Amino acid sequence: MLDRVTSMQVFVRVAALGSFSAAARALDLSQTMVTKHVVSLEERLGIKLLHRSTRKLVLTEGGRNYLAACERILAEIEEAEASASLDRVEPRGTLRLNVPLTFGFRQVVPALAEFSRLYPAVSFDLGLADRYVDLLEEGWDLAIRIGRLKDSSLVARRLAECRTAVCAAPSYLAEHGIPQSLEDLSRHNCLGYTLPSAIGANRWAFGLDGEAVVPVQGNLRANNGDALLAAAVAGQGLIYQPTFIVGDSLRDGSLVPVLPGYPTYQPGIHAVLPSGRQAPAKVRAFIAFLSRCFGPEPGWDRGLR
Repeated sequence: MLDRVTSMQVFVRVAALGSFSAAARALDLSQTMVTKHVVSLEERLGIKLLHRSTRKLVLTEGGRNYLAACERILAEIEEAEASASLDRVEPRGTLRLNVPLTFGFRQVVPALAEFSRLYPAVSFDLGLADRYVDLLEEGWDLAIRIGRLKDSSLVARRLAECRTAVCAAPSYLAEHGIPQSLEDLSRHNCLGYTLPSAIGANRWAFGLDGEAVVPVQGNLRANNGDALLAAAVAGQGLIYQPTFIVGDSLRDGSLVPVLPGYPTYQPGIHAVLPSGRQAPAKVRAFIAFLSRCFGPEPGWDRGLR
């Protein structure tokens, strides 16, 4: 079966030049192939498009109507292809971005205004969620993930380090004492993060790669780091959270670090996107922008020991 769009292009050229042979020369096709394309359209439509004679071609009424439709459709196709090509070189269009809730609210959303000033032709469809999203199935252009990456079908770009800290309010430590070793954690109220992580509700991992796992327990479990932060500042227990969550509280003294001599788990912060295709300019520009914003020393770590 002949390609319908190509057949439409051939028909438009035949009508414009008034000759099968002239159209064949212009399109670098054989006259036989040009004739096949026009005949294919006529058979599909069930009408005659052209009256043929040895001297000239004349469009039928149906041919004139179909020619106008073909010219409109081909122009729209050309415009769509030009727009898609422009997307590869100029940041523009809607960027569908999915980010973890707390990190997105604290670190990504405040940066969007500056990006929009730099690239005013880009708009955002922002998803804030701590669940693991399927980029292809749900149609996200880009996601930010914190921790070890397991999905090999995605392309990942490391944006920044993610330091973590065990900390508690001075009031809690004054009442319950200061842990001196990892083993001491079993005697403390450790507030647990319930989403899958090396810093879980029932275990905390230490060492830069999380190789030393310590069982913990406590009277509060939550799926959000800001909720655990509020409880810890109020003196409820110890928390083990990223410094982009606890950094301000460590700086103002409402929390103090615990077990500073033990290396904590340091997951990376990554931008991930589907593999197998060139990322559009809007995605490449946003990844480069976040890399400049967050690295090499993220703002949330400044002033911390």
